[in-house]
Amino acid sequence: MKNLTIIDHPLIRRDLSILRDRRTNNHLFRTTLRRISSVMAFEVTRDLKLGRRTVRTPLEKTTGYTLVDEIVIVPVLRAGLGLIEGFLDFIPEARVGHVGIYRNEKTLEPVDYYSKFPRVLNNALVLLLDPMLATGGSGTAAISFLKQKGAKRIRFVSLLAAPEGVKKISAAHPDVRIFSTVLDRQLNSHGYILPGLGDAGDRIFGTE
Repeated sequence: MKNLTIIDHPLIRRDLSILRDRRTNNHLFRTTLRRISSVMAFEVTRDLKLGRRTVRTPLEKTTGYTLVDEIVIVPVLRAGLGLIEGFLDFIPEARVGHVGIYRNEKTLEPVDYYSKFPRVLNNALVLLLDPMLATGGSGTAAISFLKQKGAKRIRFVSLLAAPEGVKKISAAHPDVRIFSTVLDRQLNSHGYILPGLGDAGDRIFGTE
């Protein structure tokens, strides 16, 4: 799984344990997810290119830096919304798009129902956010859709990943790097990640 990067950090392990716990209420789930996504944002963007600029401090001139790349953050609705604030905390200048894809509970196939993207996709680094990389169907479909709209550089960011999902995206889109905090064991017969944390969208929005 050469396309997969695991973001490993003691604070992530602690917060992931809180998110996995079935006793964690919706408010704590949301705040913990925002905190963990901030740490993820730091690692996902570690290799961004910088340009130099002159900065005048209260005492003298010095060299400062600015981001060269245009960044577009695209959460997969609805669960991806739980990751976006942590990323915007680190990249406030990023533009935001949205893609709505849900998984048919019977066929497990993705169905798209909404999209809205900035016009700069073709020149931007696109960070596609979805907390759960399970079967990989929704992620693969979202990446294909972004490419159809002109995106050329895409990174897929998930909180949890299953081997089945990583393999599906890697096979369909070998140019896309996948970032996750952990590679869980497998999917169950209903397409849920094991050990996982349940349905991320339900736990974020209290719709269990």
